[in-house]
Amino acid sequence: MSNGSTRRDMLLAAGAALALAGSGSVAAGAQQGTSMYGLIGRMIAVPGKRDELASILLEGTGAMPGCLSYIVAADPTNPDALWITEAWDSKDSHAASLKLPSVQAAIARGRPLIAGFDSRSETTPLGGHGLVKAG
Repeated sequence: MSNGSTRRDMLLAAGAALALAGSGSVAAGAQQGTSMYGLIGRMIAVPGKRDELASILLEGTGAMPGCLSYIVAADPTNPDALWITEAWDSKDSHAASLKLPSVQAAIARGRPLIAGFDSRSETTPLGGHGLVKAG
């Protein structure tokens, strides 16, 4: 598998895992003594399949250890594009989520609906409204 395919699978896998676990607000990651991990990416669905792909990405898959925030949003400028924004307590938690059977199943279901990816950025979230610490 090419590096590009691996990154695409990682983004889809992360997209398949919608879980807002835990409670309590997180201030800056530095204040918690940890470095959070974030991803922001734009996924392009096969024409006419954006809603079906979004549905797969939004299905609850149970507790995702370390997932602090997960948002799938329609791109108002492209009828086939989705933006996925994630925050994790660590890069390791994100990597571990990709090995879960539910995430692997979502990858298999979603892959045929993906035409491509045109943007992907890793971030270090510092905190914010609505960001919760995983329990």
